Amino acid sequence: MIITRTPFRITLGGGGTDLSSYYSRFGGFIFAAGIAKYMYIDVNQPFDGLVRVKYSQSETVETVGEIRHDIAREALKLMGIERGIEVVSIADIPAGTGLGSSSCYTVGLLNALHAYKSDHISLTDLAEEACRLEIDILGGPLGKQDQYMAAFGGLTVLEIERDGNVRASNARVPEDAIDELNRNLLVFYTNTSHASAEILSDQRAGVERDEKEIVENMHRIKEIGQKILEAAETADLSRVGLLFDEHWQFKKKLSNKMTNSRFDRIYQIARENGALGGKISGAGGGGFFVFYVEEKHRRFKDKMAELGLRPMRYRFDFEGSKVLVNFRDSSF
Repeated sequence: MIITRTPFRITLGGGGTDLSSYYSRFGGFIFAAGIAKYMYIDVNQPFDGLVRVKYSQSETVETVGEIRHDIAREALKLMGIERGIEVVSIADIPAGTGLGSSSCYTVGLLNALHAYKSDHISLTDLAEEACRLEIDILGGPLGKQDQYMAAFGGLTVLEIERDGNVRASNARVPEDAIDELNRNLLVFYTNTSHASAEILSDQRAGVERDEKEIVENMHRIKEIGQKILEAAETADLSRVGLLFDEHWQFKKKLSNKMTNSRFDRIYQIARENGALGGKISGAGGGGFFVFYVEEKHRRFKDKMAELGLRPMRYRFDFEGSKVLVNFRDSSF
């Protein structure tokens, strides 16, 4: 039995610049945080030699090629496994909520399968293998942020070259500022999922068509992301909150699916009740709202509860994807 644990993430700046349509022309920049909400993957070798995949559904088939779950199927094929394996996933966060769940599954499964085969793999190679699977093999309209953040966790900076090469580094945020950031970043579930593929496709298409407004908005989002990193590293956290607000004004122009009248009302009331700024995590359109609030947290949470939002307690994760359990039978 192999069990891996892989963190979800919150994007703090630069979201969307990790799409190839943008970084291949201008280079990308991401500042994000891994959080201690996890995807757990359990890989085991069943006695009967069948293939089982258990997620929100349960599949039992004779060969890997028959699996309906596309990520599980392609990951097993990529690792050269054809039969005789069981994959079970459990997540702290529902899918489609903007915290990188599909890439957490991909990275966690690939990490488990490498342990299953006694293969060592670096975090960079693990992230790139997940990118290959999700983007190249499955053709998803995804960027490279989610795979790298699932692998590395932490407060991490991703600098993406035009050729797709990614440099991942730790943000140099002082420890007391990390604690304050963790305390003041309040996260709320909107009780809705989102269609990230549609939103990302809109954004990608706009950049590929060289639509001036879309491209200029992406430039501003990257610049604001770099400023958010600078503010965090200098412990100027009030500025982080204000930059969140500036970021949101540009982000919601990227697609008409990014926000709606309900979310606009939530954002307005949040600002009126102490939030310096905020954003919907991930592509937008649903999932989790992230707000930066410096004081009167209880009153703010009560106001969000009146709007039907549920708070998510969390802390930052600094371990990334890791193998928690490795009990291997000699027959593996």
